[in-house]
Amino acid sequence: MLTETQTNGALALEQKNRVIIIPAQDEITARKLRIAAYARVSSSSEDQLNSYRVQNQYYSELISNNPDWEMVDIYADEGITGTSVEKREDFQRMMADCRKGKIDRILVKSISRFARNTKDCLAAVRELKELGVSVLFEEQGIDTARVSSEMVTAIMASLAQKQSESISGNTNWGIQRRMENGKFRISNPPRGYALENGVLSVTQDGCAVVQFIFDSYLSGQNSREISDKLNEEDALGKTWTRKTVDYILQNERYAGNALLQKRYTTDSFPYSKKRNRGERQQYYISGSNEAMISQEQFALAQILRKNRKVPQSENIRTYSKKCFCGCGSRCRSKHINHIWYWSCVTHEEQKDACPVKQIPEETINAAFCRLYYKLKHHGEPIFSQMLSNLQKIRYSRMLWSEDVISLNKKISDILSQVQFLAQLQQAGGVDPDTFISSNNKLSEQLRRLKQEKARLLDTDSDDLADRTRDLMDALTDRPDFLDRFDAELFDVLVDKIIVDSNERLRFRLKNGLELAEQIERTKR
Repeated sequence: MLTETQTNGALALEQKNRVIIIPAQDEITARKLRIAAYARVSSSSEDQLNSYRVQNQYYSELISNNPDWEMVDIYADEGITGTSVEKREDFQRMMADCRKGKIDRILVKSISRFARNTKDCLAAVRELKELGVSVLFEEQGIDTARVSSEMVTAIMASLAQKQSESISGNTNWGIQRRMENGKFRISNPPRGYALENGVLSVTQDGCAVVQFIFDSYLSGQNSREISDKLNEEDALGKTWTRKTVDYILQNERYAGNALLQKRYTTDSFPYSKKRNRGERQQYYISGSNEAMISQEQFALAQILRKNRKVPQSENIRTYSKKCFCGCGSRCRSKHINHIWYWSCVTHEEQKDACPVKQIPEETINAAFCRLYYKLKHHGEPIFSQMLSNLQKIRYSRMLWSEDVISLNKKISDILSQVQFLAQLQQAGGVDPDTFISSNNKLSEQLRRLKQEKARLLDTDSDDLADRTRDLMDALTDRPDFLDRFDAELFDVLVDKIIVDSNERLRFRLKNGLELAEQIERTKR
């Protein structure tokens, strides 16, 4: 402490720098480690469900019995395949909670429970490491908190992936043999048919509709005209589209035949369905089912379809579900004099109802290229400001509301009941049937409470922030400008196009931000 004689400025300069000692962490009471557990079973069989309950009980006891641990939650997906993390709701909820800083460490039985896809496993582990969250795979004894563990994780995840591929391969092999023997049975009947014990049978109403479709098409009507007529008459109580009519016109089932393996599933991760363009064998079975039309009608329809076929726009799949008019109607593609246009459906049907004219596809492409240049060079400050505003919203809201506190208490009470019930069962105090029935009811209550809790804690601002960061990441490694339209990049950045008027387009980005571009029309 300075004395009175040291208050003079000159004397103060002669004093040594004062040092304030900040105590080390171990001199401060360290907070408990926030622990979560993840459990998953691969099927809905009784044994597997019991396994699920065992895992739930095991982790509840393990975490609660450690005085240095604080249980955040037990995340569990029941009866869901492990090949893709996207389909596991609780896994995604766990990752979201990690991003929100609620979890320090995750316990999981094995890598195969965590993910059977090497790519997904490593992506999740890497992200968790960046967030400061470690994962302990108990069965393999792997702790991702150790620097060298990622290599081991990659090896184990690869083994788990091979296991999943083997199971999938055995399933596909069985399907292939049934196709070869002509014993393959479909699970979903084509429109107009009924399926009874694996056998297709013709329905009277369905047969009349299919015959109308082929007769109309062979008389000169196109698919859109036919679908409009069917919708007017509410045929079969279904919604009809041009694609639905086209599907019927080219489906050999309606002539009583079957072509198997039109599509196939890839052999390795990531699994995906692909159209068979000669990569795999196909199996043609004549007289496989009762026919609705003659072989001659079907053959004539195929010839007519081939002669009427119009080349598709390169971007028809890109724009078809994203292009809308300012009046609220969707826009559809048109092919006039070798040029593709996008036109408001309402304007096409009644020009007075909507004044927006058709727009050349190339004009939309050029507008997107201009938008991309602006985002690439001037978008970062806009996105950063959005993130800042969203962060303020998040901090300002009351996260632990009375509703959430109440739900946490209910979840805790049910977990205690589950634990007590398990203890009773082990001590022989309850018969197996009663145990299974009571445990099922408690598990269902727990699932509903967790869903309600997730709903209350989930906010639009968090989702918008994530989507804004995704946009910023998408722009990071992209070129400074586009010399031609990039459909993949468009799909990543843009959620919707709105044609406001004949002079202006609006691009709604994935995070909800809307930016306008002028329509540069060519005068003719």
